[in-house]
Amino acid sequence: MSICTAPVYKLDKLNNLFIELTAKNCNQRCSSCYIDFPISKKTKDFLAIDKIKKALEDIQESDLHCIYFTGGEPMTHPDFNAILRLCLKRCNVCICTNSSFLNEKKIRFLKKVEDENGENTTHNQIFFRLSLAHFDEQESDKVKYRGHFRQTISALKILSRYNFTSVLSIQNFYQLSYMVLQENFAKLFLQNEITNTDLQINVSYPVNEKNDSVYPAQKTDCMYGRILTQNGVYSCPFLSNDYRGRMGATFKDYSKSVTAETDFCTACSVNNNWMFTIG
Repeated sequence: MSICTAPVYKLDKLNNLFIELTAKNCNQRCSSCYIDFPISKKTKDFLAIDKIKKALEDIQESDLHCIYFTGGEPMTHPDFNAILRLCLKRCNVCICTNSSFLNEKKIRFLKKVEDENGENTTHNQIFFRLSLAHFDEQESDKVKYRGHFRQTISALKILSRYNFTSVLSIQNFYQLSYMVLQENFAKLFLQNEITNTDLQINVSYPVNEKNDSVYPAQKTDCMYGRILTQNGVYSCPFLSNDYRGRMGATFKDYSKSVTAETDFCTACSVNNNWMFTIG
């Protein structure tokens, strides 16, 4: 058997800043989540707003296109609103969420925050990244959790009414063809009057097929982004707080290269596209 050396991916441009607002705090437990959550849902490991301010100062010369709030569930952060306003002053913000906090009242408030930012500074926008595993409610909830499908569809409907742009990330756990997924989700969107929503189809992680090697990909999240966590700077959300993805303590001095040697890297190489980045 031939030996395949893990490829090294270099940061081309720092266009995307992922901020892990919490590593282990989430109000739900998706069965397919890549995060190894503790049994308790009351973990308090929220990233301090001062660390975010410092990181933004350190990369002030970077051409940031979007800041992504990740977790855990980022909307559990007690200073979420203040952090959102801070980051909107810099560039667009994408909230990667399980959708459980996105009711009518919260979405109306977020639209107000976006509008206020447009009046006072630049016209930066708030985007949303939600996820499902299937266009059928029961099949999707098997991969996520009971009630997740209806919760997500309801959130997308309200976001559409308030003219927010969303991305629905499909974790292709069932290995369906892209055509089948696109056609059925198009029907689902039409039935529920969901607009301004793009579909992002990704391979399931870890990949279901046997794959002992990581092959070079043309586009990965680590080529255009880094993630800030409580423990420093890492290559991507998959490898946050994993020593194999550690890039440095701060953005003052961080690595621009990462060796793609993990199972997550295998998923990214098979996907050959962004797993977290939108657009």
